[in-house]
Amino acid sequence: MELTAAEQRMLDGEEGEGVRKAIELVVALGKIYGAEGLVPIRSAHISGVSYKTIGDGGISYLEHVSEESKVRVPSTLNPSGMDSQRWREMGISEDFARKQLHIIELYERMGVDTTCSCTPYLGGNLPRLGEHVAWAESSALSMVNSMVGARTNREGGPGALAAAIAGRTADYGLHREENRAPTVIIEAETDGSLFQHSLLGQAVGSAIGNGIPYFRGIRPRWEEAKIMAAAMAASGAVAMFHVEGVTPEAADHDLSGLETVHMSEGELLQAQERLTTTEDADLIAFGCPHLSEREIKEMAAFLEGKEKRSDVTVWFCTSRQVRESMPREVEVLERFGPVLADTCMVVTPVEGLFANSASDSAKACNYLPTLCSQKVRCDSFERLMEVVL
Repeated sequence: MELTAAEQRMLDGEEGEGVRKAIELVVALGKIYGAEGLVPIRSAHISGVSYKTIGDGGISYLEHVSEESKVRVPSTLNPSGMDSQRWREMGISEDFARKQLHIIELYERMGVDTTCSCTPYLGGNLPRLGEHVAWAESSALSMVNSMVGARTNREGGPGALAAAIAGRTADYGLHREENRAPTVIIEAETDGSLFQHSLLGQAVGSAIGNGIPYFRGIRPRWEEAKIMAAAMAASGAVAMFHVEGVTPEAADHDLSGLETVHMSEGELLQAQERLTTTEDADLIAFGCPHLSEREIKEMAAFLEGKEKRSDVTVWFCTSRQVRESMPREVEVLERFGPVLADTCMVVTPVEGLFANSASDSAKACNYLPTLCSQKVRCDSFERLMEVVL
């Protein structure tokens, strides 16, 4: 691997031990994947935040790294295991909360923006076309690869943190133009709803694994794209997609010779049926990925004037920035359940509180059984809210 003089100085320890260890990890990952060099990055998005997922070992690692390292590019943080202000309402224990707040403080010590959201591109971390970044959240990196045209691989939490400290990542995979071409054409129709886009992502991810789909027949906006991207990343390992007439690189590639797969309503219904293992719900949770302003406005409009008539718990998960920007709509939603920031149903310890969970997010319905020991109902927002109205 060829390094620049500045990168070699980092590796030689001339910028401190923390930088040396970070670039050493970046170089090691690059060698594994056959990279010939490194590329400077403009931002990072870091996972490995919830105490539920990283545990005491993760805390020890972060304590060590934070003693000697600072990030050198704008860096944001994925959701944690609780709302930092409203964790008692969620049923979180004092011990969990103490350790979770310590994790966030360690990232803050390193200069990371601790807004704790899986949709940083809806806040202040939005790359530009062609920029190299190092992002770890699977749905977020798919969005910036696809809807923005920035360039990132599917980073792990430690890799993204190391890249943020070094300001570099290895030049392989989706950082390279030749690896960003579509591998299959998907012809699909939806009713335009968020839920059908989520099911479409579930079906496509299951069908193509880690391929790069090129969609025809759909016109997703950001919200439809993000819930579809999340499902494709969870049911497969899709890190990038193209949509004809929508995404910035869709017109750049030759489609001749590619297989065409037709996704009918039947495939979407099958995807929903495979995810659903119960009709019961102790918890109904929305916001995986975090709800946008548009989604909250539409939910509030649907619920305006209605009353909750059930004791089923309802959570609405979003970023702090979005929650604070629309107090009137949040007030409407709060009549049905808390509007939580910093967290989501997948990374919080719901297994100690509920047995049956429901969501309109196929991504959540993939992970709730495995990470949270839940039986799951996968359905649309409107149908799920019928449970409590």
